[in-house]
Amino acid sequence: MAVAALGTTVALAAPAGFAQAAPTDTAPVAARSAGATQTTTSAKAAAAPAAWAAGTRAYLVITAPGGTSAVSGAVASSGGSVFATYDAIGVIVAHSTSSSFATSMRAVGGVQQVGATRTSDVPADAYNPALPANPAQSTTTLTESNRWDMTQIKAEQAWAVTTGSATVKVGVLDTGVDDQHQDIAPNFNAADSASCAYGKVDTRAGAWRDVGTHGTHVAGTIAAAKNGKGVIGVAPGVKISSVRIAEPTSSLFFAENTICGFMWAGDHGFKVTNNSYYTDPWQFNCPDNVDQAAIIEGVRRAQVYAEGKGSLQVAAAGNSNYDLANKTTDSESPNDSTPVTRTITNACIDIPTELPGVVTVAAQGNGGTKASYSNFGNGVIDIAAPGGDGASGVYSTLPGGKYGNMNGTSMASPHVAGVAALIASVNPTFTPAQIRDQLGVQATDRACPSDTRCKGTTTKNGFFGEGAVDALKAVGGSTPPPGAYFENLTDVTIADNATVESSITVGGVTGNAPATLKVGVDIKHTYIGDLKVDLVAPDGTVYTVHNRTGSGTDNIVQTFTVNASSEVANGVWKLRVNDNASQDTGKIDAWNLTF
Repeated sequence: MAVAALGTTVALAAPAGFAQAAPTDTAPVAARSAGATQTTTSAKAAAAPAAWAAGTRAYLVITAPGGTSAVSGAVASSGGSVFATYDAIGVIVAHSTSSSFATSMRAVGGVQQVGATRTSDVPADAYNPALPANPAQSTTTLTESNRWDMTQIKAEQAWAVTTGSATVKVGVLDTGVDDQHQDIAPNFNAADSASCAYGKVDTRAGAWRDVGTHGTHVAGTIAAAKNGKGVIGVAPGVKISSVRIAEPTSSLFFAENTICGFMWAGDHGFKVTNNSYYTDPWQFNCPDNVDQAAIIEGVRRAQVYAEGKGSLQVAAAGNSNYDLANKTTDSESPNDSTPVTRTITNACIDIPTELPGVVTVAAQGNGGTKASYSNFGNGVIDIAAPGGDGASGVYSTLPGGKYGNMNGTSMASPHVAGVAALIASVNPTFTPAQIRDQLGVQATDRACPSDTRCKGTTTKNGFFGEGAVDALKAVGGSTPPPGAYFENLTDVTIADNATVESSITVGGVTGNAPATLKVGVDIKHTYIGDLKVDLVAPDGTVYTVHNRTGSGTDNIVQTFTVNASSEVANGVWKLRVNDNASQDTGKIDAWNLTF
């Protein structure tokens, strides 16, 4: 599993446990609370065995909703113990060392399905879970600046409409979240955070913390605070809660953990949840397998419960460059023991991402193309968002006050979750179905490239679903605002003592440019006192917007106003950057014009 590091290290979200997303793009690791006996409106923890025993396996015992008490006694007589109960959906999480437990329970009246959730033993930590570490925090000198992913979804423009409401709660179901991080602490909701590792709620303070880095990165993309430090999330005004569903050491997300997470989300009023993982140990769960059929049903019921309580689930599509609409083989399962290659069909599904009602998100690279690793599939992918690819990663928060890049559909999904939170903020009465519909309506259509794997139409296809997420349109803003908007997202390297240019071709604008032409500049360069920056009109007229000021300051991330009323609007405009000294270099990261 790849892990993102501080700085500019790029971690590829892989397929396994994380959207599997980048298993590191989606990998969670959750620590559990010892002997938690917390009871919520949906889940009830029962007495666990006095001590862990080798060979202990976990099972889902499924009954009619409200019918768990009638069969719980049979669990003990069949050689098992009840670990947790979710009576509202008719699911018992049971443990047993008996190889005949499942067969025995399937013969019990009132039991509808029984399935093992793993092919490995339940860790001893399940009975006395250790709290994750609370990392020491580093302060940052980084100031907020435009990032390619936020520019690509027009997040900065959406903030003119709303940065999100503090009444909207977003749940991060992942490896945990560093709630002490300087960019997360202002928006963190500890009261609704917990661990769901092993399938039972642990509400001890800090049980929600990150046992990896993945969940903290995801949380920052959704709602890092707009506080002048580090980065800004898509919805910096909403509240985020951590529900840690990955188990420590293995970093796997088993079905009982996901069930616990969804039930918690429903009971605690989460308007949106982000799910950058797949339910381990099966990359795809097949209904003709008795164990996997129970997993599908148990997680499906929990998702329906959460949605019924007002929660929309957003999930990563996965990082195996796999056609989810044309499944043939699975060679990665089970990932908690020894994977084998098996033949599968489209009846086998990636959960939770392929469950009804869940928004399935594919990843785009810088510029909007399909990310090389992103899963795809006509009729499966709902929407696309920036996930990074290669050197252009998604930059976000890491535990301990740090920051770094990751790539994966795990990084794409939180962009959509953030936009969903903005939609909920401006439309507080919207149901999950209405938010889901609005995500599709606002998406910018993207046609299939010249790639025969991409099936469908311009308005809906297997690479981009209904299109690329657009935060501005999602919140009712106008695109382009307030006039015609043009941008160039292609990086241009700025070498020492050199002059470089980046061009934008403007068309379809009547007459001359305005006296208030907005020039948005995003230049990453140390010591900007080296730089002279000019806007060059189509007729060659030069308008200087920055001339070797700022001395030791890094980066120019600013919108300049230029009186270009004497210039014809249509034509090729250029941003010219002149580096006038040695040692410091950088790049034009992006720039735009608003007429």
